[in-house]
Amino acid sequence: MSATPPTVVPILATPFGVVPMPEAATLNATLTAVLAARAAADTDSSRKANPLCYRSPEDLLEWAEPTVQRVAAEMLRGVYTIVAAVNELDEAQLRSLIPQARCCFAIIRPDGAVPATNHPLTAWCGIYCAAAPVASTARGDRGTLRLYGTRLATMFTDATNSAMRVPYMPGHYAWKPVPGQMAVFPASITHEIGLNRLAGELVLMSMRVRFVVPGQLGWSTW
Repeated sequence: MSATPPTVVPILATPFGVVPMPEAATLNATLTAVLAARAAADTDSSRKANPLCYRSPEDLLEWAEPTVQRVAAEMLRGVYTIVAAVNELDEAQLRSLIPQARCCFAIIRPDGAVPATNHPLTAWCGIYCAAAPVASTARGDRGTLRLYGTRLATMFTDATNSAMRVPYMPGHYAWKPVPGQMAVFPASITHEIGLNRLAGELVLMSMRVRFVVPGQLGWSTW
């Protein structure tokens, strides 16, 4: 008699998606130039207090520049793609929801970083890489996106559960931003951009998104 095999399924799993940006090769050069010009023209001294990292207000969706609008639209499309991949809602139900989004950008210079944060009142976060320093075999830490796992913080760790595979592994997760790609994950996860140890700028656009059912009331405004 053959033994019945055990059943193992992931529970309480966290989705993390990577979405390629169409036309990134033609859009990124113009995009980074526009973002750099905006950062240089910013007269708010508080946002220029850190010479190693410039972080903009969350107003990119209000900009008129066609390249910014195009990339922002593709970022929102990418969030839809990941949401659809992990959701039980069908296409019609998903498209009936009203997206609400805010978007900003960061220019992370050598030795700069973005401190750990998460996004209240938000469902999803998308981080798009417009430019990154050239990779180095000597230094691989070029502004890595780190996502911190706290779900298993009180778990006793021994030799059997400290080496589990994804999606069961405990601990944190890291993704190296690649120009033309966007990472999408739940906005409640605490995340940061680690130190950029290479000689070049890392340029990221960050979008936070939530979806409203038509007629839904009671949500705080952003």
